[in-house]
Amino acid sequence: MTRRPDKLSEDDRVLWNLVARTAKPLKGKFAVDIPDIAAEARPNQPQPAQPAANAAGTAKPKAQQVTHRLDEPTLDKLSKGRLPIEGRVDLHGMTQDEAYSLLFSFLHRAHAGGVRYVLVITGKGSSSGGDGVLRRAVPAWLSTPAFRPLVSSHDHAARNHGGSGALYIRLRRARL
Repeated sequence: MTRRPDKLSEDDRVLWNLVARTAKPLKGKFAVDIPDIAAEARPNQPQPAQPAANAAGTAKPKAQQVTHRLDEPTLDKLSKGRLPIEGRVDLHGMTQDEAYSLLFSFLHRAHAGGVRYVLVITGKGSSSGGDGVLRRAVPAWLSTPAFRPLVSSHDHAARNHGGSGALYIRLRRARL
């Protein structure tokens, strides 16, 4: 019998934080505050320099990277096939945990490979009238701190690429 390592991988830590945030405490117990993964010190990455204080003695906050919608010309070029979709991933039939892990690893590999535009197929959800779980969850995930360094913008795909059951994602340029 082999012993498991004591340290969690980055993917496992992200997944665990996502699951832990959705758990509800038992009656009579209080919720424990779970720190955000972006706030934790990562051993393999250097710590960012602290911003210098201004004359008043207060530090200027660093601008956060925010995901935006794709601009209309880019969306039009993607839908007509004039901009190549360099990767695609299908999340049909997966649980949220499986889909999150696959999406994170796929986007991480695509970003490292210099891919610019990808298509993520979430599906439209159940036919019982409700929106699909992944269809709602994936855009929310793309705005989390784990995905911000990878994703520049996203928007619903054109009808010929899956319509509202798919997303175009523009990845940030890889820093050299």
